[in-house]
Order: sequence, then structure tokens, then C-alpha cells
Amino acid sequence: MSRTIAVVTCSTRRPRLNPFVSAYVHQILAAAAASTSPSVSVELLDLADQALPLYDEPAVPAKLPPADPTPHYAHQHTRAWSATARRYDAFVFVTPQYNWSIPASLKNALDYLFHEWTGKPAAIVTYGTRGGVKAADHLRTVLLGLRMSPVPTSVALLAHEIDIAACEQRGSLPSDLVDAWRLAGQEDNINALFSQLLKALHPDDSEP
Repeated sequence: MSRTIAVVTCSTRRPRLNPFVSAYVHQILAAAAASTSPSVSVELLDLADQALPLYDEPAVPAKLPPADPTPHYAHQHTRAWSATARRYDAFVFVTPQYNWSIPASLKNALDYLFHEWTGKPAAIVTYGTRGGVKAADHLRTVLLGLRMSPVPTSVALLAHEIDIAACEQRGSLPSDLVDAWRLAGQEDNINALFSQLLKALHPDDSEP
């Protein structure tokens, strides 16, 4: 059975470093999927493209019909977001750390839904001047509250404000930043994260 993993770009602020970090994570995961699990595809999903206002649904998402909550939302933007989230079997949330936590855009997007998240594996990649580990801790708690299944490995990438300008000028991550992440073993960590997602997606198989 084919499975699809979403690599989620979680910050919507501009100027943006997040899409470049997400593309880096996506590249590694897509290569791992192609070489080890051809039935698994990896796609980018940018919260900036969802155009979600501050949470405005009158109903509590957890109280909607679990099997098909999408048509029961009041607003078209929520129905569209619900349908998008339901397409994916697992999620890798790539997020910066804002004031020791996650961006409001990510918390807002998560709060819109409930059954669309429940039971699905998730992984966390953070970045920031100290790697974003406090954001990872907060996000893990939120995902558990949504009854998702976060994998054990999380990845914390060191990045700085100066990297934003470099990315926008180049259209990609600076090579010295990518080299630093590789030397720190982060590509191996992302591959380990992917292996754990595969195991969660195929719990009854000795091999995915």
C-alpha cells in the first residue's frame, strides 16, 4: 500500500528561511524513500499556502464525525485544509523556535483539525540559533494531545538570521551551512527519523 509523507513548512513570516530548510529535509527524505521504500512518497506542504485565518470554527473539531469530518466544518478554508491533511499518512513538521515555542501559524493550523491528525505518525525538525529544542518539546506535547504518534528522534538544526538573506540571494541554502549540518551528523539523524516513520507506517512488517 502506498503512503505519503508531508514535510510541513510551519512558519508563514517573511522573509522566510523555513521553505529552504524544509526543502533540505525533503531532499534527504525523498532520496531515502526512493532507495529503500518506493511505495512511500514525500511531498512539501507549506502552511503559507493554506491561507488560514485565526481559528474561527464554531464547532469543536474533536466532536465532529471521526470518519469524515471534512463536510461538517463551517468554513470553506477549513474544509480545504481538512481535505489536504487527510491526504497524508504521516507528517514531518519543520519549524523554527519563536520565544521558546512554536510559531502561532503552526499551532493555529493544528488546532483547526483533530480527527485528521489522530493516529498518524509525526516527526519534528526544528531550527534556530540554539537548534529549537524548546519548540520541539512544546510541539511534541501538542501532537500527543492530538493523539498523533511522534517518533523518538527529533532533529535540531543550528541556523542564524544571517542565513535568511543568504538563502534569498542564492535561492538555496548556503553550502557552508549544509556542510556544517552534515558534519554534525544531521543527515544521519534525518535518515533515522525517516526509518522510524516507516516503522510506524508499517508496524506489522519486518521490512517496510
